[in-house]
Amino acid sequence: MGGFMSARGYRAAKRRLPSQRSLRDCELIPIVTYIHQENHGVYEVRAMWHAMRRAGYDIGRDQVARLMKIAGIRGIVRGRNPITTKSAKTPDLRPDLVQRNFCAPGPSRLWVADITYVRTQKGFVCTAFVTDVYSRKIVGWATKRRMSTEALSLEALNHAIATAKGSRESLIHH
Repeated sequence: MGGFMSARGYRAAKRRLPSQRSLRDCELIPIVTYIHQENHGVYEVRAMWHAMRRAGYDIGRDQVARLMKIAGIRGIVRGRNPITTKSAKTPDLRPDLVQRNFCAPGPSRLWVADITYVRTQKGFVCTAFVTDVYSRKIVGWATKRRMSTEALSLEALNHAIATAKGSRESLIHH
């Protein structure tokens, strides 16, 4: 079955009466738009669904989402998404000592680092972790309000070095 419709089928579809769903949609779209405007245009799907239910409409959340999409309205998402990647201007010429093989024969042989963002009530916080591949234990970490890769990563690495136990003679930090 494809998307092909014969001329006869097309004409029959055009003559067909509107479905119950499309009739109800025509009733509800102005109401959804009105409630959205009454709430300063900030309600997203879940809040709109609750507002519609409070107003006495028996409606599902997915239906509210579909009606909002048809009406072209969206809620406001608090905060902004952080910029997670900034491309380097020059190619990275450092050797890959791990060769994408993230297995270690023992503890403190291979550490890997990662930076992530945590959403808090006050906004995003950047957190860097240094993890021992063998034990999957976080051996160092650092948190800052602003993204400064060098300072954040180095602080996490310095924390890992300061708290590390055992020899770090053959340690690789990736």
